[in-house]
Amino acid sequence: MLVDGLFKTVLQHFQDVHDAATTDQIIGTTVHLLANLSNPLNLGVLTSQLLTAPAIWHRQDGTKSALRVISIYNSAAARIRENELQAAKRKGPAGGDARVLGCEEWTRAVVKGADDRSRRWQHLLVLAGVFMGMEGNDRHSLSRGLRNTLEQAVVLATNLALEGNVEDGPAAAASIVSALTFVFPLLSEHHQTQINCDALLPIAVWAMTGEEGFCDAQFLRAVDRDTTTIQPGHVLSWTAQSPSCALLQQIEKQPLVANMGPLSRLAAFAVRHARDTSVVLQAQDALLVFTGRVLGTWQMNRLSGIDYSLEGSQLSPETVQTTWPLLWQVFQRLMFSTTVILQAIVARSLLDQHMLMPGMAQDIASKSLQILRNIFFISSRNGNSAFQVYTFTYMTSLDVLSSDALATETLLKELRSVDATDIPSTPLGRTLDLFYLNVAEHLPLSLSTDACEALLVKPAIAYLSHEVPMSASMTENFEAAHSVILSALSCPQHSALSIKIMPFYIVKLFQSFPQHISPRQFRVAFKTVMEMVSPPNPIAAMDPHLSETLLEMLRNNLSTASTHLLPRVRNRPTSIAADAPNETQQEQEQDPMSEQSALVLTLIDSLPFLPVPLVEEWLDITARALHEIQNARLREPVRKRLWDILASGEMDFERSMIGIAWWGNKGGRELVMGVPPQLAMMSGGLGGDATSSRL
Repeated sequence: MLVDGLFKTVLQHFQDVHDAATTDQIIGTTVHLLANLSNPLNLGVLTSQLLTAPAIWHRQDGTKSALRVISIYNSAAARIRENELQAAKRKGPAGGDARVLGCEEWTRAVVKGADDRSRRWQHLLVLAGVFMGMEGNDRHSLSRGLRNTLEQAVVLATNLALEGNVEDGPAAAASIVSALTFVFPLLSEHHQTQINCDALLPIAVWAMTGEEGFCDAQFLRAVDRDTTTIQPGHVLSWTAQSPSCALLQQIEKQPLVANMGPLSRLAAFAVRHARDTSVVLQAQDALLVFTGRVLGTWQMNRLSGIDYSLEGSQLSPETVQTTWPLLWQVFQRLMFSTTVILQAIVARSLLDQHMLMPGMAQDIASKSLQILRNIFFISSRNGNSAFQVYTFTYMTSLDVLSSDALATETLLKELRSVDATDIPSTPLGRTLDLFYLNVAEHLPLSLSTDACEALLVKPAIAYLSHEVPMSASMTENFEAAHSVILSALSCPQHSALSIKIMPFYIVKLFQSFPQHISPRQFRVAFKTVMEMVSPPNPIAAMDPHLSETLLEMLRNNLSTASTHLLPRVRNRPTSIAADAPNETQQEQEQDPMSEQSALVLTLIDSLPFLPVPLVEEWLDITARALHEIQNARLREPVRKRLWDILASGEMDFERSMIGIAWWGNKGGRELVMGVPPQLAMMSGGLGGDATSSRL
């Protein structure tokens, strides 16, 4: 009788609007009733009344109301499951004479309450809560038949709700997506594929980018309004007590943002299984618009003018410790979710015949790269882009784009809208330049020589010619510029351009080391240039003496090179740093090194690319340079590298035979080991310094 009285009271309270505290009490009582009512008809009535109750829905707070309903039925189902387990252990009814409903009977009774008085999207909330409570966390409370029926009901409710989401409004759309983020992983693969992905994908992307998600990045405007400049020092301050910080914390707690991982995976599934290709293309366009707004709004924010390497001195201590990490946490979620959906679009573009049509594939790749550019200010920080989904999306888009010269040139012109000879004055501008340089490095083969010079070489030279002291972020651009030049030089069809810029580049390369590039980076760059100017590359025929000229420049720099130890620098993941010649060189990067020893190692790395007539002469020069290194600790790794290049097979057969003869018969061993050559002597003769016997 106590439960029946409570049941009537709750039904009465459902019809009125209450304050937040009373509403929470009603919700708690509803969960209690759902777990304790023994009459299946009452369970159906309670569910039917709840789905239309003003007390539950009056707040009109979108996904929060949806989450409350899901939570009610999830909690109640979990209690029913627990009650059934306890009753089975006692081998008797729980609670004395009260009849306890089993999981299956309770589930059927509750589902019957989702009737025509309420909307289909509200039915989905009940079904999702029940399914999660019964089958979530590997509970397996239902029989196979009832579970299958419940899954079918979830799919049916979802598809009917998707058909009417325009009529039901944004709150319904957000509620559908919110429910699916919880229940979708529990569905079998068969039932997952029955969901109408053509209708699901648009609202999933909208849910991520709209008011229930990242709010089209409009929170950045509020952050800018609350950012102040503190004198002296012109330090920027954004306090934790500001309205924008409270807004950001509220956004983080929104159900869809808190569940952004499952939401992005749901959208990616919809991309893969949508039947209409145009829906997928519209989703990509929506991501392009959204990320463009993110970048545009961030550009207008004063905080975007902070160089990441100088944050400690340009931001107030409170900002560095509280609000700044909060902002970047939201940014990271935004980047990861965008990339997951974009990866699914790019992957589908490789298989969908409609997306493989001439021009279409390159357009998709171009838009994908523009989206990645828009979020590069996030992905370039703290290794945020170092995950497989991002790498696949980026490299695949580059690969597809490079198959079309016109599309490649068009994209590069769009990405580099300013004068190629200008270096942006803002950190954000230089970050976008870094993305441009990273993209350009992969595309010289697709460009004409004139386009290569205008779109690749000139922007790179602008950074290589930069004379102002470099910050850590500027150094990344500097290294990327080196990689772009090396990439352009390595293309045989650009030989005329290579001859034109080679002298300038070599001078800049020597000027950059060791202040701006590491020993490993210098060695890779010089080795690459030597390979380019050696046969059978066309440059070798145009200027046969260029390789020896480069080695003479290297030899001249040896005479003035410092013998002091260089600091060990962790290489950044740019091509100039990552393309190591071999494992031995990677090991040597751990050895102590001076500028002098690094140059000798560079000389050794170049030996396999020398013209054959010069190999023996430069082996002698290299061996003598080895002994100019006075510090034995620095000299030994260089000696090992010389042994390695002679014995490991890096040199071709002809050069290897010259090396073997030089080592064995022409004094190479003595030069390298520092052993004086022995005088010629008759077999069996006594040495001149031998002690004579008195016998």
